[in-house]
Amino acid sequence: MKETTMKTTIDNAERQQCEVWTRVMGYHRPVASFNTGKKSEHRQRRFFTVPDDFVYPC
Repeated sequence: MKETTMKTTIDNAERQQCEVWTRVMGYHRPVASFNTGKKSEHRQRRFFTVPDDFVYPC
């Protein structure tokens, strides 16, 4: 059986901005409410993924 995929396009006028939240000092807050320095710091953060086979030391 052959699958068909439909592409859906959305005009820019129909799009909405995605609000990004992050955890700061034990609570969550939107990045948009950060001051200029904190926004710059947030952009410089590095994200990583822990491998599935990683064994945490006891």
